[in-house]
Amino acid sequence: MTNKRTVLILFVLARAYAVDTIHAQAQTRTGDSMQWVRSALIFLILAVTVIPVASILVIASFVAPYRVTYFWIGRPWLQFAIATIRWVGGVNCRLTGYQNLLDAAAGNRVIICSKHQSTFETFFFPSIMTNPIAYVYKKELNLVPFFGWAIGRLHMVPIDRSAKGDAWQRVARIGARLMDQGKWIIMFPEATRAPRGEQLLYKSGAARLALETGAVIVPVAAATGRCWPRASWSFMPGTVDVSVGPALHAMKDESAVEFMARVEAWIEAEMRIIDAEAYVS
Repeated sequence: MTNKRTVLILFVLARAYAVDTIHAQAQTRTGDSMQWVRSALIFLILAVTVIPVASILVIASFVAPYRVTYFWIGRPWLQFAIATIRWVGGVNCRLTGYQNLLDAAAGNRVIICSKHQSTFETFFFPSIMTNPIAYVYKKELNLVPFFGWAIGRLHMVPIDRSAKGDAWQRVARIGARLMDQGKWIIMFPEATRAPRGEQLLYKSGAARLALETGAVIVPVAAATGRCWPRASWSFMPGTVDVSVGPALHAMKDESAVEFMARVEAWIEAEMRIIDAEAYVS
């Protein structure tokens, strides 16, 4: 009798576990489907709106002042893109330390060095920064229809990697001129999107530019891979953290490699604070 009762109890428990498992799997499939639908809708909205906006921006750039094309056409579309990602995709952003950037900009040329995990920060930075920004980016992006054409008309800093040594001199010359116009230069020292929780090789180009132009470097930790993973077409609802650090000044007789090592140390230490779960081994 005891054995029969034990078997019955085990059967009931196993059945309950199976039902719960099936229910959880069904919920997961439903959640995954909705996530895919939301993500597809976001990309559809952005693709449909970028064509007319970029076309207007390119045409306006030939007849209107730069600040009109940037603040009245380009920046509003990026703000719209971030709002779409937030309301449709459920992705919120928590920004801290922005005052550090404003303090650094008082009387200084500014270079922003940021962690780069997804396209999100590329949209986010211009949408919230009070000064116009200029990305240092590979020249090939100018060939991307509409979006790339618009970037090419916003007076940023394209790198022609085939030019090698001459390319750097051009970057330094254009960067200094744009900073003197009040722009903040943005560079991604890892040069490509890093997978969440990983640290790639930091290149010293930003530090070299800072040394040659007398600019300060403002480090930024951006844990955007949490909700928009690298090389992914899917958005995951949640909150991404962006933390702006205090300005770093070059020390006397400091090399570009040494300067960049300090920038890297701040960014990577902050990443392990704002996205600690991604760095648990």
